[in-house]
Amino acid sequence: MLNKYARAFFTRVLTPFAALLLRLRVSPDAVTLVGTLGVMAGALAFYPRGQFFWGTVVITLFVFSDMIDGNMARQLGVSSRWGAFLDSTLDRLADAAVFSGIALWYAGKGDNELLCAVALVCLGSGQVVSYTKARGESMGLPVRVNGLVERPERMVITLVLTGLSGFTLFGVPHIGVLLPVALWTVAAGSLITLVQRMVAIRREAAEADAAARADAGPAGGPAGGPDDTSGAAGATGEGGPGGTGGTGGTGGTGHRAGDRRRAGAGAGRRHRPGRGSGGA
Repeated sequence: MLNKYARAFFTRVLTPFAALLLRLRVSPDAVTLVGTLGVMAGALAFYPRGQFFWGTVVITLFVFSDMIDGNMARQLGVSSRWGAFLDSTLDRLADAAVFSGIALWYAGKGDNELLCAVALVCLGSGQVVSYTKARGESMGLPVRVNGLVERPERMVITLVLTGLSGFTLFGVPHIGVLLPVALWTVAAGSLITLVQRMVAIRREAAEADAAARADAGPAGGPAGGPDDTSGAAGATGEGGPGGTGGTGGTGGTGHRAGDRRRAGAGAGRRHRPGRGSGGA
């Protein structure tokens, strides 16, 4: 959802920074790696100690690398499968570090087993949401639905509310409640998104399977059927009595006998009651 509205804005803002890094001969892959390491360091160094404000500041500084590396690749006019794979894989590690840091806080000094479990649900469901789309696309499905809460929504909700909850450091009362709100919101939204994507992929897979069966056609022999074979046999004189005459002059008697039998059979058919021409 946020991709549609925010990506164009951040692209314009970050383009000068991307151009500067390119002039300094920094590669997009290096930006991806440094950004991921910075996010992981901020999440795992600050969040488990309850320092949510400063942890979020550090994470936010590095999280924009996810947009800068793509901007750099576009300015260079290059696109690589390795770069896309690296970016996607390191994104999963960064997400895991953020929710792991929060879970460690609640497992330790935060002393709340329920919220620790909710943080782990956020971690797991976010990974599976990303996997469903990647797996569907790897099977050739379009996966047209994105869902309620994608990765940008997960990270914005989590970082904004977690950072604000850290204002307890400055004596703001009751603002710490925003962190549980963030966790419950992301957990519920991720599970809804997972269901949305699974339903969409199930429908698209059924449509693809039906189209494949239709392209394969009905099972069976050649399109002409058995009649084609008998017709071919008849054409070579192998189909019935007197048929050997079809290949040479010795078959004249066979032809005359066959003609008489066909004439008699035709007369019998004409006199038999039938369905009539109106039923054809």
